[in-house]
Amino acid sequence: MPPKVLTRDEIVLKTRNWQAAGEKVVFTNGCFDILHAGHVRYLSAARELGDRLVVGLNTDASVRRLKGPNRPVVPEQDRADVLSALASVDAVTLFDDDTPETLIKLLLPDILVKGADWPVEKIAGAKAVIEHGGSVLTVPLLEGRSTTGIIETIIQLHCPQQTGG
Repeated sequence: MPPKVLTRDEIVLKTRNWQAAGEKVVFTNGCFDILHAGHVRYLSAARELGDRLVVGLNTDASVRRLKGPNRPVVPEQDRADVLSALASVDAVTLFDDDTPETLIKLLLPDILVKGADWPVEKIAGAKAVIEHGGSVLTVPLLEGRSTTGIIETIIQLHCPQQTGG
């Protein structure tokens, strides 16, 4: 396992150590299936908000519950490896719940970030972060970039019989 991919216990300890050293910890989460430019820009923007960026990554089972039986396309360990290779990402940890709320309550990051398509009041863990003195922020998304859109394009180009073409 790459050194930036951490277990739940490891990420809790690492986050507490960073915060004890005065570093501002930013947390975000997602499926990050088929990493694309929108993901990279989003993660870079999130990282710029603090000193460390922790990414909560949905497990394969969690992605299937959220996105359907044909997802994820890329298995969780591969997704974690790719995310951990990004310079903007300081740590990746997997979570199996439908939302990262339990993980966020354990970590209590200084800043919780989601894409601008999420209203702050609907962001899982927002209440816990705010009550602990942290901030909940959104960052703009790169228009026209999504994993679902990439998958649809692949199907249209390579399986026209499935799209009626």
